[in-house]
Amino acid sequence: MSLDRDDASAAPQALAGVRSQVIVEPVMSSPGRQPIAQDDAAAEAALLARRNEFPILETSTYLISNSLGAMPRGVRPALASYVQQWEELGVCAWEESWFMAAERVGNKVAPLIGAPAGSVSTHPNVTTASAVVTSCFDFTGPRNKIVCSELNFPSMLYLYGQQERLGAKLELVPSQDGLTVPLEAMLAAIDEQTQLVPISHVIFRSSYCQDVAAIVERAHSVGAHVLLDTYQSAGIMPIDVTATGVDLAVGGTLKWLCGGPGVAYLYVRPDLAPSLEPSLTGWFANQDPFAFKAASQRYRDDASWRFLNGTTVVPALAAAEPGLEIIGELDLRAVRRKSQRQTQRLVEAALGHGWKVNTPLDPAVRGGAVSLLVPHSEEVAAALLERRVMVDHRPGAGIRLSPHFYSTDDEIDRAIETIAEQVQARG
Repeated sequence: MSLDRDDASAAPQALAGVRSQVIVEPVMSSPGRQPIAQDDAAAEAALLARRNEFPILETSTYLISNSLGAMPRGVRPALASYVQQWEELGVCAWEESWFMAAERVGNKVAPLIGAPAGSVSTHPNVTTASAVVTSCFDFTGPRNKIVCSELNFPSMLYLYGQQERLGAKLELVPSQDGLTVPLEAMLAAIDEQTQLVPISHVIFRSSYCQDVAAIVERAHSVGAHVLLDTYQSAGIMPIDVTATGVDLAVGGTLKWLCGGPGVAYLYVRPDLAPSLEPSLTGWFANQDPFAFKAASQRYRDDASWRFLNGTTVVPALAAAEPGLEIIGELDLRAVRRKSQRQTQRLVEAALGHGWKVNTPLDPAVRGGAVSLLVPHSEEVAAALLERRVMVDHRPGAGIRLSPHFYSTDDEIDRAIETIAEQVQARG
């Protein structure tokens, strides 16, 4: 099951066949759409009431939140406040609010992934946050394996591959279809020599949800640590890293959290944090940073500071807060149900046109995006952008469309119609 506990209970017991057959052959018709339940309709209406907080929705069909979330209206005054503080307070702005910005933002992320306050630090990007994690471990001994899927985001694979220079052995679990991760192969690769298991909760290319609970159980049974990448799940579905027992988690505000670039986060399990000492560190992680002593590192005890390093990116932190506040006010269970319904609408429409769907058909193992492989996919994606239908294209997957809580059914239908028009125009 995934970290989405509400969906897990509804998932079929035998998902292996579904998971291995997510590339479907074209069909000429699709099943009829089911009406929205009354309670879900009310919940969706409450979500759509927040549309006016995102200016780009007035001029665009915005279906690309899995790549870059729409900017909240509150970002402009938040950045103006940052500029004003710098302009009027100068160096005193650090004491006024800047120095505490990283902890403040980390504590706004924490409840969105089921983490306690004080357990989340912030970083410029997920690669850096993951590098902090790898720097905590010694790969020179017999427990030196890093096990992950070849479908993890490439930036992560580059990082883990370079750990081999420090004694690590990277084992990549292959995907048979290029879209899903075989659970049995993943579990088999995790053994007593494994130190770290970095997994993507939702695969970026195909929107496939991995069975996090099963991987955590296997890793812990042999003494390994699990690093969960929530970049493609936080903000679009309920997550509870505490209940699932994840050791570490990373993610960022760029996508579903509508916080823009420059802010990633790192969760460390509170009981594990005191035993980890990252070699990628800096003065913000020191117990007395303003003593400016040229001595060995003395780590702070609280994880929101212990895993920091150099000076934080204050403007990016300021820009991230409005989106985190909005997402924090939403019912993420309702967000997830709406996402599943609207991605199903996309899937059915695509199948009706005879296009390949490179995304799981089972909503229980599907994230918030749908990848469609249509004729001339890359050209069609570019044409959609020209028409202010915001999507993107990924090699091997096709056009990615990702409705969020602020997306309407009319926008989904318009996107499908525009794709069909562009495909037809190209013969």
